[in-house]
Amino acid sequence: MKELLTHLTHSLIESVRDLLPIVGVIAFFQLLVLRQPIPDFAELLVGTLLVVIGLTLFVHGLKTGLFPIGESMAKDFARKGSLFWLLLFAFALGFGTTVAEPALIAVADEAAQIAADGGMIENNKPAMQEYAAGLRITVAVSVGFAIVVGVMRIIRGWPLPYLIIGGYIGVVIMTAFAPREIIGIAYDSGGVTTSTITVPLVTALGVGLASSIQGRSPLVDGFGLIAFASLTPMIFVMGYGIAL
Repeated sequence: MKELLTHLTHSLIESVRDLLPIVGVIAFFQLLVLRQPIPDFAELLVGTLLVVIGLTLFVHGLKTGLFPIGESMAKDFARKGSLFWLLLFAFALGFGTTVAEPALIAVADEAAQIAADGGMIENNKPAMQEYAAGLRITVAVSVGFAIVVGVMRIIRGWPLPYLIIGGYIGVVIMTAFAPREIIGIAYDSGGVTTSTITVPLVTALGVGLASSIQGRSPLVDGFGLIAFASLTPMIFVMGYGIAL
């Protein structure tokens, strides 16, 4: 219990330190530039306190739960020696973490509303739900595919820069053919996939796998999966827009 409290206290201090610049920027512009009082100060204070507590618990959970289990499962699959099950796990991990990503859910819902207002789809709830679900599934499949490619890169030792450059060439080509209305959504989809749920588990997978394979460096080979997870949604979502 004492050790747990020590870790939580350390995480709390780190959370306060990380949030101080944001609070400072808001206070500076609100009070000195706009010269306006802070609205609903009591509610803002309570909200900030909840953010600090939530961030503290989240960071502690990452360190004690998600990172260790991600690394241990990657090492177990590497020891098992089955490429099929490893790649299936990689795809399922990328798909599962992305489809549950809160940021993606919010963006997909907003994109469905804008698409309905713009006449791209019918302006009713079932049509918007179908559009948002299709967008989420498309992004989740793309991230699953990206993690599979990233795992293969670690296993085979493929150079990361060549794959990333090739991917962005694909993005440029798809941009030329995709409907104008979907391009912004596609580019934003690449960012929202790499958020609170996806990043810790995918990073732990890469580091754990690289640590388990002889001749691979966790520092050189273990990272880079997030780059694929940010890249492939842009291509897949623009393809989704072309198909629609």
